[in-house]
Amino acid sequence: MGRRGGGRRHVSGERHRMTPTDAEHALDQALALVSRAPETGGAGGHRADTWPRARDIAVRAGSDVRARAHRVPLADALGEVLAEPLDALTDLPSFDTSAMDGWAVAGPGPWTVRAGGGVLAGSERPEPLADGEAVQIATGARIPADTTAVIRSEYCRESGTQLFADRPVHTGQDIRPRGQECRSGDLLLPAGSLVTPAVLGLAAAAGYDELSTRSRPRVEILVLGDELLTEGRPHDGLIRDALSPMLGPWLTRLGAEVIGTRRLGDDPAGAEALFEAVTTSAADVVVTTGGTASGPVDHVHPVLRRAGAELLVDGVAVRPGHPMLLARIGEQTRGEDSVRYLVGLPGNPLAAVSGLLTLADPLLRALAGRRRRPRCTATVEGDVPGHPHDTRLVPVLLNGDHAVPLRYNGPAMLRGVAAADALAVVPPHGARSGQELEILDLPWASGGCFT
Repeated sequence: MGRRGGGRRHVSGERHRMTPTDAEHALDQALALVSRAPETGGAGGHRADTWPRARDIAVRAGSDVRARAHRVPLADALGEVLAEPLDALTDLPSFDTSAMDGWAVAGPGPWTVRAGGGVLAGSERPEPLADGEAVQIATGARIPADTTAVIRSEYCRESGTQLFADRPVHTGQDIRPRGQECRSGDLLLPAGSLVTPAVLGLAAAAGYDELSTRSRPRVEILVLGDELLTEGRPHDGLIRDALSPMLGPWLTRLGAEVIGTRRLGDDPAGAEALFEAVTTSAADVVVTTGGTASGPVDHVHPVLRRAGAELLVDGVAVRPGHPMLLARIGEQTRGEDSVRYLVGLPGNPLAAVSGLLTLADPLLRALAGRRRRPRCTATVEGDVPGHPHDTRLVPVLLNGDHAVPLRYNGPAMLRGVAAADALAVVPPHGARSGQELEILDLPWASGGCFT
């Protein structure tokens, strides 16, 4: 468990704060009216999974799939996970080097300055130093044989052909000896480590041109609905497709390789296209939007039954987004995986975001071999209404160690999450001002918990 430290942005004024307005009280009452007791579940009377359990199921599902590895140039490995240990291919450093700009000296001083140029990084092996001799040297340059120490430029002075030290000189000072960081064959990082920019630098220093990493999970997005416009303003009962522009970049930031986004209708042809996509997609994960309830044009459940899918999660006790689902399609066979997963997101935009953070994020992290997201907390400023039985995910701004809830957090609204740094996990019955809540980072937010 960790507490987030450091402010992301200053929050002032009252317009962003969750205040006990009449509208919010009405929202709280409406949530209670439509709530379901935990034992009754959603459509069909099944039991919805709790929010923590749904996330655990997604992690286990992704962990069950065999890792798919490939070798990629360093430039393409960022954000992937090492499929093999990173062993040193050479000593680091591979020769004794100077840690500072200054003078390489041999024996006690004062020293006679060697005539000619100094020793530069990348130059040929320098001549050994005679006792009582000094030569100018640059940071990273090879140390001449028989050198006693390196004296920083600011700690010594020249007088004619002589060099004098202004402070005591200790044997080996400011010299990086060969193998100080590692010896050839040493384990630098274990398999399963995330390739960060620092890892790329370490791999390059250790002599690597490419790395063996786990491939990014491939994701195909299927946006369902006849009422969606791809351009222009909403009109005549039609609305803009807000999910297609959002989901691809969001899933990419979660570590997925998005191989395509398609729009399918709600008619029988759309249902048939959905079945074909679900059963033949080249993706590891198919993400659908809408159609997860039990309405007359909600085709996801019938298509999954027809495809012989196993429903791992069928409804989650979370608001917004309770009709979300996770299904496994296909089987694991010896030597080959023919398994793909389907994450069914609700069609309302903020509800879809809830599904991304609840199911898609932990599933993709597990498929990519990444560790689970660390648990971060922050103290909430102001009371937050809750649902009688379900967890709520509420967009928040982070102000130091405090989370400031944002308004416009209804299932169909994106205004709150577009301004947010994170989502706060609000337990059933709500949270009081000053209560510590779990915080889910948004993947583009600065600071916070990194893995």
